[in-house]
Amino acid sequence: MEAIKETVTNVIQRLKTKKSSAGGNKTEDLLKKILTKKELQHIKVNYFKGGILCLSVDSSVWLYNFNLKKEHLITALNKELGSIKDIRFYIGETK
Repeated sequence: MEAIKETVTNVIQRLKTKKSSAGGNKTEDLLKKILTKKELQHIKVNYFKGGILCLSVDSSVWLYNFNLKKEHLITALNKELGSIKDIRFYIGETK
């Protein structure tokens, strides 16, 4: 029985490591450094897969605003992560 417990624990630890190395929490932390507090209230990280970062925004106004900053965001995030090819913004839930 101990072998199963150890195996499950190891799998969970690997999944946590993969999430943070793939850009999950690290991406959110970097966005907190790059964006203002007001901007952070209107955006949420959905997923990061295949070099594409998908972010939800809460209105068309903020969608336009973030699209204007898209190149700056890609450049700033690539300084730390080095793996972002594109950022896609969608109107959706941000909480």
